[in-house]
Amino acid sequence: MSTRFSIEEILETVSMLNVENLDIRTITMGINIMECRDSDGDKTGRKIYDKITHYAKNLVKVGEEIEKEYGIRIVNKRVAVSPVALVGEGLGREDFLRIGQYLDKAAEEIGVNFLGGFSALVHKGFTRGDLALIDAIPETLALTERVCASVNVGTTRSGINMDAVYQMGKTIKETAHLTRDRDGIGCAKLVVFCNAVEDNPFMAGAFHGTGEPECTINIGISGPGVVLNVVRKHPDADLGTLANIIKNTAFKITRMGELVGRVASRKLNVPFGIVDLSLAPTPALGDSVANILEAMGLEKVGSHGSTAALAMLNDAVKKGGAMASSYVGGLSGAFIPVSEDAGMIEAAREGALTIDKLEAMTSVCSVGLDMIAVPGDTPFYTIAAIIADEAAIGMINRKTTAVRIIPAPGKKAGEWVEFGGLLGRAPVMPVNPHSAENFINRKGRIPAPIQALNN
Repeated sequence: MSTRFSIEEILETVSMLNVENLDIRTITMGINIMECRDSDGDKTGRKIYDKITHYAKNLVKVGEEIEKEYGIRIVNKRVAVSPVALVGEGLGREDFLRIGQYLDKAAEEIGVNFLGGFSALVHKGFTRGDLALIDAIPETLALTERVCASVNVGTTRSGINMDAVYQMGKTIKETAHLTRDRDGIGCAKLVVFCNAVEDNPFMAGAFHGTGEPECTINIGISGPGVVLNVVRKHPDADLGTLANIIKNTAFKITRMGELVGRVASRKLNVPFGIVDLSLAPTPALGDSVANILEAMGLEKVGSHGSTAALAMLNDAVKKGGAMASSYVGGLSGAFIPVSEDAGMIEAAREGALTIDKLEAMTSVCSVGLDMIAVPGDTPFYTIAAIIADEAAIGMINRKTTAVRIIPAPGKKAGEWVEFGGLLGRAPVMPVNPHSAENFINRKGRIPAPIQALNN
């Protein structure tokens, strides 16, 4: 039986696509590379390169075909691979540097802009492979254009590995230093997680989890502009009514993502994985999560009420999206990356939005402190303490949290970093000047919370 659409629905969809910045943010192909393990980095890298270029050779082509066939813009076509630390167990730092170069070469060959999975899962401790990969992260991100890295330092079930938090504070500082000629852009390709998920299609934190199939297609949708438009159309609606309106809008946005995912799956002959419901903003005007919160009635995002407004938005998006897709996964909520959201950029510039308020807001939204620039002279232990705080929010609340922070070399609070493209630009935000050095130097593990014992 064919589906019938009204003229109003068709016109509404056309408006979403042409006026309100609705797009598919990413088609991400996940590829299992566990079988590529070999005796040295060069052999392992060659096997990984061959597998990626075989499975993903038509990814960009298929994405472009879908764009033309359905008139839906697909911004990014990307690849995520199994956590490389697992593949390179027993290898050394130089081996991982070589593997990173093969990953970058494969990404260039198939035409994707980012490739995720230069990753380690160290929430309970390190293997030798984990330590070697983490040691290789700064130079790998400096030498490659497309490779993205992530490290999971905690989970609700295991607690927080503070040895890893300490190490990642140093890793981020070194990455910034090695890419200092570009405002520390290497750090924009590095995420530190708590409760990392296995099917995240968004960069820089995507990797292909060990519970995933051999190859899969995951979709990351967008749509802040669509939600913003519908909120602005209902200035007098009470919050319960507005939540229902947002929920209905999220259903329509997600339905498009489901369509694209299933078509891509069929064309590529790869299983359809999930649709990630996250509202992913861009620096473009009108494509901002911050502007949605302001349209709800906040004078400026970051003011009192921002956390409550974001909680309502996040919940409504999840409720509407869950009804429109057979398989929902990834992060699914609302992103609040400072440099990638025009409204967030403006609020940070005016001082309305601080790191402390952003941290509070991360307790109710997707992920965490994302694309935040801080002064270049911020000590590594302050970076580590910020990671620890965010990991604690994720651990206690049983949600994914993350930190993607850029200590901008040579920059002070109030100055600007410029990354361009979807990574955008941002003012350098001040950090708390009081030291957490003695706390971070304790290392060890923060034990799992009592709720971890729940079955």
